[in-house]
Amino acid sequence: MSRTRRYALLTLLLSPVWSAQEPFPADRQRPDPFPKRPDEEDRKLPNGKSQKDAIAKQNHEQSLKDANEMIQAATSLRDELQKAGDYVVPLTAVKRTEEIEKLARRIRGRLKA
Repeated sequence: MSRTRRYALLTLLLSPVWSAQEPFPADRQRPDPFPKRPDEEDRKLPNGKSQKDAIAKQNHEQSLKDANEMIQAATSLRDELQKAGDYVVPLTAVKRTEEIEKLARRIRGRLKA
């Protein structure tokens, strides 16, 4: 018999033995694949509340505030464009669009974090 046939036969014969073995003994627990770092633990504020919750609440409130500001900028942009007429784009409209983009990026950044 050639070597490859021997290895194939040996593999077929020993595969049930290998599959019957447990990778970890029952008395040992598997290690955590993503151990927590000490700096990732949730800290408590002096009033007893979670620091992560406080930051999330502040980000939510700021995002709502920015969204309202973006809505106001968008409606004023629409009004400016309607007043300007055809073929005319006011310089303030261009600045307003940049402001809207800036607000949208800030909101998106907070939502991703």
